[in-house]
Amino acid sequence: MAIRFGTDGWRAVISKEFTFENVRHVAQAIADYVRSGAEGRQNTVVVGFDTRFLSDRYAIEVANVLAANDLAVYLSKADCPTPALSYAVKELGAAGGVMITASHNPPRYNGIKFKSAFGGSAMPEVTAVIEQLLERNLANNRTPAYAEPPLQSDTTPDAGQIVRFDPLPAYLKHLRTLVDFAAIANSGLRVAVDPMYGAGRGYIARWLRELGVMVAEIHGELNPGFGGLHPEPIGRNLQPLSKLVLEGGYDIGLATDGDADRIGALNARGEFVSPHMIIALALQHLLAKGKRGLVVKTISTTQIVNKLAQEHDLQVEETPVGFNYICDYMLKQPVLIGGEESGGISILGHIPEGDGILMGLLLLDIVAQAKQPLHTLVERLQQTYGPFLYDRIDQRVRPFSKKELVRQLKEAAPAELAGRPVAYINDRDGVKYLLDDDSWLLIRPSGTEPVLRIYAEARSNEAVQQLLQQGVQLAEQSIPQ
Repeated sequence: MAIRFGTDGWRAVISKEFTFENVRHVAQAIADYVRSGAEGRQNTVVVGFDTRFLSDRYAIEVANVLAANDLAVYLSKADCPTPALSYAVKELGAAGGVMITASHNPPRYNGIKFKSAFGGSAMPEVTAVIEQLLERNLANNRTPAYAEPPLQSDTTPDAGQIVRFDPLPAYLKHLRTLVDFAAIANSGLRVAVDPMYGAGRGYIARWLRELGVMVAEIHGELNPGFGGLHPEPIGRNLQPLSKLVLEGGYDIGLATDGDADRIGALNARGEFVSPHMIIALALQHLLAKGKRGLVVKTISTTQIVNKLAQEHDLQVEETPVGFNYICDYMLKQPVLIGGEESGGISILGHIPEGDGILMGLLLLDIVAQAKQPLHTLVERLQQTYGPFLYDRIDQRVRPFSKKELVRQLKEAAPAELAGRPVAYINDRDGVKYLLDDDSWLLIRPSGTEPVLRIYAEARSNEAVQQLLQQGVQLAEQSIPQ
């Protein structure tokens, strides 16, 4: 099969395409890339894994291939969050990192993310090189190098050695520089946490207990099938957490996805608080602390962020969907906050990586310092900068040409949508129609499957639903026959 890296790694169905043989081939291509010196760092690689079926075994296979290529390997002692692995890459001065995870995908999937030396997802040009090396190796029938060196602990690996290590202590120490743990400790907040059986299990809950915070965690045990849950922290998947919040009288609910690089939240009413609002609240919080910098958001993220930035004379950049595009900006200049509607968010001073654990703790910090319930903070945002309401639908379609779809959507652009004039068209990722009242409709092909993602934000729920239905009609008319 053709192995391709999407916006954040290669993902495939376990035992169908995601096999030990294919994992070793990808590891060999990564080893070839690292040994080329392209990252400009020492030949050390950090390897981590999530809680999925066989993730720990796949990680050992990757480590063995890397070690057989004379690379020094740090291998996580246990499942760990992707942002902790990414931070370890930077903190250890490694050439890169390999994370075995399929992130928020269903349990039947697994995947490989490659992290560059800066501690964030590799840029598309890097993964393209790894794909080319992989194709070359397969075309030449090259068998991946393989060795099983003895596993060591708590030391520094030499070339060809594998050392088991714990990435969490250094990661937590770093988080303390970004979040006011004392404010959380003194807040009296009652917190419910749902790591969704993923690699974030135990971390937020344990750290909060150490602060003396009343906390309850569900879905924190190891369950490679995720207990039948889809480990994506969106409203429809968080009903058990909502029940816990309501029945236990908790002030806030926090959820992270399969590898903990995304955040989801619930208020004390058990209602879902979207990443749109989390990004906006975090931006408001950072501005109140006198922080400044570029604001970067994906094309599918709320206009409230634009209005907040405009009020404080900050520049906003919109990117295609995928945190690697935000990462690109974070590597070039100070970015105050970078975020996407799916819950991948990072802030000034952190690695260029979406981090659900950081943002969950920061949200507690925000609520603690405001001394107001989360639902009140969101309502004030909407009263000041909105109202803005949002929804999205995913429509499965036959395979199509993305380029042709975009061309058709632009050529057939309507003069108005939901009764409002179309003021501007953005085609950086699919086609986004921005209306004269800052409402918008985005029609965007998925990067990994034959699905059209149709997003809308408007001033009322009725307008949102009208935009979505018009988006479906536009898409059906525009997909090439």
